[in-house]
Amino acid sequence: MVETIQWTSDGVVMIDQTRLPREEVYVTCRDYREVADAIRTMVIRGAPAIGVAAAMGVALGALRSTNLDAEFDTICDTLARTRPTAVNLFWAIDRMKRVYRSLQGCSVETIRERLVAEAIEIRREDIAINEAIGRHGAELIPDGKTVLTHCNAGALATAGYGTALGVIRAAVAAGKKIDVFADETRPFLQGARLTVWELMRDGIPATLITDNMAGHFLKTGRIGCVVVGADRIAANGDVANKIGTYQLAIAAKHHGLKFMVVAPSSTVDMDTASGDLIEIEERDAAELLAFRGERTVAEGVRAWNPVFDVTPHALIDAIVTEKGVVERPDAARMRAAFPG
Repeated sequence: MVETIQWTSDGVVMIDQTRLPREEVYVTCRDYREVADAIRTMVIRGAPAIGVAAAMGVALGALRSTNLDAEFDTICDTLARTRPTAVNLFWAIDRMKRVYRSLQGCSVETIRERLVAEAIEIRREDIAINEAIGRHGAELIPDGKTVLTHCNAGALATAGYGTALGVIRAAVAAGKKIDVFADETRPFLQGARLTVWELMRDGIPATLITDNMAGHFLKTGRIGCVVVGADRIAANGDVANKIGTYQLAIAAKHHGLKFMVVAPSSTVDMDTASGDLIEIEERDAAELLAFRGERTVAEGVRAWNPVFDVTPHALIDAIVTEKGVVERPDAARMRAAFPG
């Protein structure tokens, strides 16, 4: 299993996902600002992974701080401003804040030790949670069919094992004969660069398709279900995920195929009533205008680059978390599954 992110004595070590699959390079962040920059520039990406990175960034900031009381809020705010859509980022920072507040009156050394321990625990928990998610979701994967996935919700998007790919891994481990179609996921190509690379390393049969081929393959009958991750799940079951997810859900519904969302419960935001209230991150339009630094469209062409969309809960057959499966999610079922 690829090591997405680790805490070391030198700093926070993470695989540089912008350089995959051509190079497997690890970078070391020695300052919380470097962690924030890694999140912002997508050296590390995926909702659970950036939550772990944020927690480690807070711990690293505390460890390097010369005046922790004066600098703690700045450390947290800097990390919180990196990316707006994935709620795991804010969940992890809030958890680190609670630990910090609970230790007021303790020595600075004790506070630092506890914050480091909490960040390491968040990473450990994430891997265990993903393995539990995999066991719940594997039961829903039809045997002898192809699973279609979008973006990357694998080990690289988490501390390890993965969410959507974790379900696929668990289904294969359970003996199901499945293969995977992965959308390339324009414009950042997470499916092409990351998902098929992960699956190839695991020996799971995978085929890369362009995003606009998905409808065609859903129509053929080869696809058994669609499995995706999530960056934020609203209280009514609406799901924000990588741009292109919504159109997959529509096509799956039209063809009578199950559409499954897989995420840890830290991705569930019960304080956000519906997907209409989720802030959608927009990234530099240059990601659409050029490839590896070379412009691919005419000068003067404009582009718009929202990187997430929202899938209404009515199009979702199941949300899978470590707590179990919420079938046909709506506000009432979400409240029952996530009461507090």
